[in-house]
Amino acid sequence: MRMLHTMLRVGDMDRSIAFYTDVMGMQLLRKHDNEEYQYTLAFVGYQAESEGTVLELTYNWGVSEYDLGSAYGHIAIEVDNATQACDRIRNHGGKVVREAGPVKGGSTVIAFVEDPDGYKIELIEKGMEEGKF
Repeated sequence: MRMLHTMLRVGDMDRSIAFYTDVMGMQLLRKHDNEEYQYTLAFVGYQAESEGTVLELTYNWGVSEYDLGSAYGHIAIEVDNATQACDRIRNHGGKVVREAGPVKGGSTVIAFVEDPDGYKIELIEKGMEEGKF
């Protein structure tokens, strides 16, 4: 078995695709409108779906926002350098909500950004040893 994707409901598909491709550097892998059930799906990622886990963005026609609730945490993405990633994201109009620095109680360098719908994305700097924080 392997992880395939994580699904996020979005309020504006074009805005979300622009964020994940232009700001986060992902590729739009595929997009499909379902006219009968009035939703659009878009899959974005850093590699083909056959090679890695991707994000499924779901837009339910006519729904512009969702209550994210208190159960959702974040998506984690590995980056070469968290400080440089924050600078690039900010320069492309993204919102950095926690600057790069060590995780509380540990040494792994992390940062957090937020997508247009308020979903948190953790940036984890490469070099984290398996099972160590």
